[in-house]
Amino acid sequence: MILVGNQRGGGKNLALHLLKEENDHVQVHEVRGFASTNLMGALNEAYALSRATKCRQYLFSLSLNPPPQENVATDDFESAIERVEGKLGLRGQPRAIVFHEKEGRRHCHAVWSRIDHENMKAIPLPFTKRKMQEIARDLFREHGWEMSRGLRDSCERDPRNFTLAEWQHAKRFGNDPRAIKASIQDAWAESDCSVSFGHALNAKGYWLARGDRRGFVAIDVHGEVYSLARQAGVKAKVLRERLGNPDSLPSVTEAKARMASEMLPKLKSYQQELSAQAIKRKEESERMRVVLTARQKQERDALNTKIEQRRVLEIQHRQARFRKGLGGVWDHLRGESKRIRKGNECEALQSMLRDRAEKDAIIFKHLEQRQRFSLKIRIERAKITEQKQGIRRERENFQEMKTPQQDYAEKRRAYVEQCKQQRPARKRGPTRER
Repeated sequence: MILVGNQRGGGKNLALHLLKEENDHVQVHEVRGFASTNLMGALNEAYALSRATKCRQYLFSLSLNPPPQENVATDDFESAIERVEGKLGLRGQPRAIVFHEKEGRRHCHAVWSRIDHENMKAIPLPFTKRKMQEIARDLFREHGWEMSRGLRDSCERDPRNFTLAEWQHAKRFGNDPRAIKASIQDAWAESDCSVSFGHALNAKGYWLARGDRRGFVAIDVHGEVYSLARQAGVKAKVLRERLGNPDSLPSVTEAKARMASEMLPKLKSYQQELSAQAIKRKEESERMRVVLTARQKQERDALNTKIEQRRVLEIQHRQARFRKGLGGVWDHLRGESKRIRKGNECEALQSMLRDRAEKDAIIFKHLEQRQRFSLKIRIERAKITEQKQGIRRERENFQEMKTPQQDYAEKRRAYVEQCKQQRPARKRGPTRER
């Protein structure tokens, strides 16, 4: 599991953060070594103790994050916390442990007081990052989890955590060339003049224009230019006979600008529709999450009540094994009471392990439910996000078509002319007589 820790102050703010209700479930698992039994009181107590020293970062906060799809038992979390505690020299220091569950993931937070109350000094914590990385690598190896490249070797950590799709901003659209040719040929067969052919192309998502080298071209909604002679399968002479002089048509740049003016309002309406769908689905998923979380809390409360009732009955049953009166005195003298006490302690330990296993089982069940729910939500969000990004790219493309930039050659000629105009006239000096 990934271990992230740091020295810090602000015990009150940390307690409020750890108890936030934005998580699906929050469990204060342990408060040890403090006079207070609740988290807020414990961290305030650590702050009060630090006032007798010059230490400002009187706490050490640690988060333990296992791999997303792994179910880690409570004992494994406690074992990892013990190893960190021993490695950093915090053995015996007051600490608190809190479990969080959110979006089907369970992670843990541990907080220690750094103040040694006997010497009234803060315990130094050098090289904490390196020490926790060593423990994290050992945990990954022991549990057989797949280790990330950055954890295996810090030199391989890549700060550019982007997917391939995010870098392919200028990728080509995967249109079937046979479908393009069929659409243009159908438009050609349905028309008999330049006007009707232009309307037929527009109905299929193409615009008729005048090419730079080719006489007639078609432009699709992505700005791609196609030769009509090649796509329609006719000769240039036949095209001129039916469509007339290509000089009367707009150029490729002008056709793209006209197409962009028509498409931009439509794309804006698509964006608004997608945004409304995203808001609606977000509200619906939040309602479903609240219902699921409430049901899980009821199941956990019912299990805790059942475990507590069974624990009381088992304690009464074990206590009933001790005889009262003279029989109890006789059992004490002959060692029978000691044997019963040891047996009761073993049974109590087994009962505690059984109760913890039952709690872990229901936690793992709820994590699986939350993971399925979160996966469904992520798929829906990714789909809407992909659609939004596609429309945004299209709008940027159409915006460039609407306001085309000058060609490099035109820019160069304009720059040269400007330089000529701004260049001062060269003055001739007096001629020398020979």
